[in-house]
Amino acid sequence: MKLQNSFRDYTAESSLFVRRALVAFLGILLLTGVLIANLYNVQIVRFDDYQTRSNENRIKLVPIPPSRGIIYDRNGTPLALNRTIYQLEMMPEKVDNVQQTLDALRDVVDLTDDDIAGFKKERARSHRFTSIPVKVNLSEVQVARFAVNQYRFPGVEVKGYKRRYYPYNSALTHVIGYVSKINDKDVDRLDKEGKLANYASTHDIGKLGIERYYEDVLHGQTGYEEVEVNNRGRVIRQLKEVPPQAGRDIYLTLDLKLQQYIETLLAGSRAAVVVTDPRTGAILALVSTPSYDPNLFVDGISSKDYSALLNDPNTPLVNRATQGVYPPASTVKPYVAVSALSAGVITRNTSLFDPGWWQLPGSEKRYRDWKKWGHGHLNVTKALEESADTYFYQVAYDMGIDRLSEWMSKFGYGHYTGIDLSEERSGNMPTREWKLKRFKKPWYQGTPFRWASARVLDRHADPDEQSADDPD
Repeated sequence: MKLQNSFRDYTAESSLFVRRALVAFLGILLLTGVLIANLYNVQIVRFDDYQTRSNENRIKLVPIPPSRGIIYDRNGTPLALNRTIYQLEMMPEKVDNVQQTLDALRDVVDLTDDDIAGFKKERARSHRFTSIPVKVNLSEVQVARFAVNQYRFPGVEVKGYKRRYYPYNSALTHVIGYVSKINDKDVDRLDKEGKLANYASTHDIGKLGIERYYEDVLHGQTGYEEVEVNNRGRVIRQLKEVPPQAGRDIYLTLDLKLQQYIETLLAGSRAAVVVTDPRTGAILALVSTPSYDPNLFVDGISSKDYSALLNDPNTPLVNRATQGVYPPASTVKPYVAVSALSAGVITRNTSLFDPGWWQLPGSEKRYRDWKKWGHGHLNVTKALEESADTYFYQVAYDMGIDRLSEWMSKFGYGHYTGIDLSEERSGNMPTREWKLKRFKKPWYQGTPFRWASARVLDRHADPDEQSADDPD
């Protein structure tokens, strides 16, 4: 039997080991190179990017709301001011079980079903990681009670805010208006106007009256503070602060005492009164009754209260002084007189005889003057002094609708007044085209007279006499 050579080839094994070690070394070298390259990319090339991301997790910008400007009357009495209120807020993303937390808060801050319903409604339309109001207008007792139990409610905290307050309730609502919570429509409008960033920490916005018209003036400029937070989101220290700029105060021409006095006189009535200074045109009082308490809207009016206002037959939500459209009555006479004088229809000496009534030529219908037996012979001065209806019936007839409409428009009839309120109707200046479109009837010769004579129905009118309110 032939013996096989049992000696190992150490040379071949050594060569194989060297080759394997070289491959492993090259692999390690390659991986080390990749690691170093990636480390260089992270630490050097993308340093600014990752530093920004790190700071976003560690540093936060907290907006600071500006203080809203105060509204004063002409004598410096504050009509709309700010007072500090405390509200309970929750960030749902930091709460393990929202419903259990809400239930536990009932006994601590007297949370009601309406509070919870309001929270859920607000949460549904809010962005993630946004603090949502749970209960507003906390009392001092409720604030103290929550402070003792705060450790039980992570993600829930009490915050203080400046909230609008109207100390004179309904007396100035139709002038001052009110602020209320910012809604989706407000957000869309602010975004389109490029103003949304300035409302980052603001909950309210002017909705009506002066509060709405001068929103940009009253609101101010939002500030911010840069703070460092820990992994629990708690503030460790303040790094930088840009203080907010308070809104500007506004002084109105209104006289509060006069406003309140007129409101007292109109109590229980559906009426409007505007008092102006004849020397300057400044509005001293603007009252519309009935009115309502604007404080109801500041924190969000309940459905019950809003329905009551909306369905009230006396329509308290309507500003009768600026939105009501009424016949001008005898206030139109001076303007008709000036128009007729300017157009050459009459002169200062034009004389007419007033027997107490006026008739359209070719008609048997009589239109009575307020003075049953008439004013006798009148020129334009005496006609204005005695407010003689029949004189201006004749003048309006002689003017004709075309000249009358042209001249009355120059005095502002049918136009907006330009008052500092958005809630205004322009009124109507009748023309031939207007009547044809509105009533499907042409303009007759007597129509200008009927428009000019519109007033309270003459209680002395005889059955065969036509009243000034007849639309034909």
